Amino acid sequence: IHQYRAVYDLFGTPYSEFTTSPEDQHLRQIIRRIDERTLGEARRIFTNSRNTAARLARFNGLQGEPLYHPPQHDGRYYTESYGDYVLAVSRLEALKRIDGLLRAMAHVTTDVRALIAGTGPEAERLQRLARELRVGDRVRFLGYVDDEELLRLYANALAVYYAPYDEDYGYVTLEAFRSRKPVLTAPDSGGVLEFVVDGENGFVVPLDRPAELAARIDELRHDVQRAQRLGEAGHARITHITWDHAIERLTETL
Repeated sequence: IHQYRAVYDLFGTPYSEFTTSPEDQHLRQIIRRIDERTLGEARRIFTNSRNTAARLARFNGLQGEPLYHPPQHDGRYYTESYGDYVLAVSRLEALKRIDGLLRAMAHVTTDVRALIAGTGPEAERLQRLARELRVGDRVRFLGYVDDEELLRLYANALAVYYAPYDEDYGYVTLEAFRSRKPVLTAPDSGGVLEFVVDGENGFVVPLDRPAELAARIDELRHDVQRAQRLGEAGHARITHITWDHAIERLTETL
């Protein structure tokens, strides 16, 4: 699924708590040796995405086969409308970059709102940022939402924002596409880009261009039929991802 990313791809970025101190470097080496020894004992290694497989090869010299699997509520996602809000579903932590949506909202000219579902250590900072950007009246932090409410939120969203840094796989992408909603993401969002194609089933916009992301949001609000077409294309792109296929592939090696 993913390794302890703080000692691998996140090392040297603002998202890792590890430093270049001798103690941290020693601990990184220990973790790496453990991973290489234990994973190296497997007859086959499957990963949840090409991005995760690439990390495994890069850092550990081990080959893994990407094997996509469906999101948690597969079979229950549905579509009702393309409403007046962009939905973000995420744990509120720096790595998930919810602030990218908030900064875009400061440039949105239509009546689109942002609904943010999730909890986490960044909640207060993000709420403060929304006030500083003067978008607090158009951004709602929903906190924890139960399964039924989450499905309803997906079903009625205009689009879904999901732009984490170098994501492993990204269930939110699949949840949005299962709900026939376009996804707004970034060029460095990792596994998300294995599914999202700019202009085909969503938009890929650098987060340092908030006005451009806002323009894409406004376009969807002005042309709901386009939002629907993008969402339908997203749905079609992941129809091959089923538990039957995943289980069949796993059990072939037994």
